[in-house]
Amino acid sequence: MSTLYVALLVLQAILGLVMVILILLHSPKGEGMGGIGGGATLFSAKRGAEAGLDRLTWGVAGVFVLICVVLGFGFVK
Repeated sequence: MSTLYVALLVLQAILGLVMVILILLHSPKGEGMGGIGGGATLFSAKRGAEAGLDRLTWGVAGVFVLICVVLGFGFVK
């Protein structure tokens, strides 16, 4: 196992924990099963900290998936 492989594994574990924390920080939508009936708002505008948190979560998820692909297809051994 190379040093780069081990570094990517450690980075993937850290990103996984960060992603869990970021997802838990999101505000609950509060719709639950009531959203099925059509009473829920579909496109609500996100403002301020919630929009930034959303962008950060998507960025971390993208890097996580990229590292999963690199490690899964064996580009680094």
